[in-house]
Amino acid sequence: MMLRNRRRHRQRIRRPLLHMVPNLFTILSLCAGLTGLRYGLDGRYDLAVALIIAAAVLDGLDGRAARLLNIQSKLGAELDSLADFFNFGVAPAVLVYYWALQPMRGLGWAVAMVFAVCCALRLARFNIESEDPQRPRWMQHFFTGVPAPAAAGLALSPMISWFAFGHPWSQSWLLNALVLVVVAILMVSRVPTFSAKRLRLEPDQIVPTLAIAGLVMAFLVTEPWLTLTLLALLYVFSIPIGVAVAGRMRREEALLPAQANGAGAQTVAAETGPPASGSDQASRERVVPFEPRQSRP
Repeated sequence: MMLRNRRRHRQRIRRPLLHMVPNLFTILSLCAGLTGLRYGLDGRYDLAVALIIAAAVLDGLDGRAARLLNIQSKLGAELDSLADFFNFGVAPAVLVYYWALQPMRGLGWAVAMVFAVCCALRLARFNIESEDPQRPRWMQHFFTGVPAPAAAGLALSPMISWFAFGHPWSQSWLLNALVLVVVAILMVSRVPTFSAKRLRLEPDQIVPTLAIAGLVMAFLVTEPWLTLTLLALLYVFSIPIGVAVAGRMRREEALLPAQANGAGAQTVAAETGPPASGSDQASRERVVPFEPRQSRP
C-alpha cells in the first residue's frame, strides 16, 4: 500500500510550465525540418534550406535552455535525438537527392541513404558517450566526429553555393555525391571537432566577440547565401586545426599522471632520506635504545 501511494504521489507531482521550454524548442525545430522538406519536394529549395538552418538554430537553443534552466529529462534527450535525425539526416539527404542525385537513380538514392544511416549512427554513439563518466577531460571541449547540424550544413553547401553564385557545377551529381559520402564518413569517424558548449570568454574578449557576431549577422541579412558558403569553408578549415589542438591536449593530459607520480616519488624520497649503507645499517641495529629508569617509591 505504501509503495502504491508513493507511486501515485509521484504521478501527481505537477511540473512547472518552464520545464517544457526545451522540449518546445525541439518540437519547433522538428516542425521547421518537416516544413523544409515539404518546400524542397515542391522545388522551393531556398526556403527548404532556410528552414533547415532555422531548425539548427532551434536545436542549439533547446540544449542551451536545458542547461541554463538545469532541466535534464530522458524524454527531452530522446526527442532531441529523433528530431536531429530527421532534420539533419533525412531532410538534407532527400533534398540533395531530388536536387542533384536523381540522374544517378538507384546509386544516388543509395548515397542519400548512407548519409542518413551515418547520421543515425553518429547520434546513437553520441548518446552513449555522453553518459560515460570516465571521459577524458580534453574530450569535453570537442565532439567525436562532425556533429549532425554541421554535417547537414556541409551536405547542403553545394546547393547554398549555387544560390550564391549560380554556377552549374554546383548541381553536379558527382560533386554532391562525393560531398555526401565524405561528410557521412566524418560523422561516424573519431575525428575531434571543436565544441562551443564549454567555451569561456575573458572579460576583455566580450566586446570584440559581440562586434564580430554583429558583423556576421549583418552579412547574413544582406548576403545570406554567400555568408553561409564562407562559414562552411571556415568550418572545413577548422577541422585539421581541431585535430592538432586535441592531440596537444591529449598529450598534455597524458603527461599529468606521470608528473604527479614523479613528484610523489621525490617527496617520499625526501622524507625517508637516502638509503643507508651496510655499515650504517648494522650500527643502527646494534644501538640499544636508552629509556629513563623509573624512580623507586
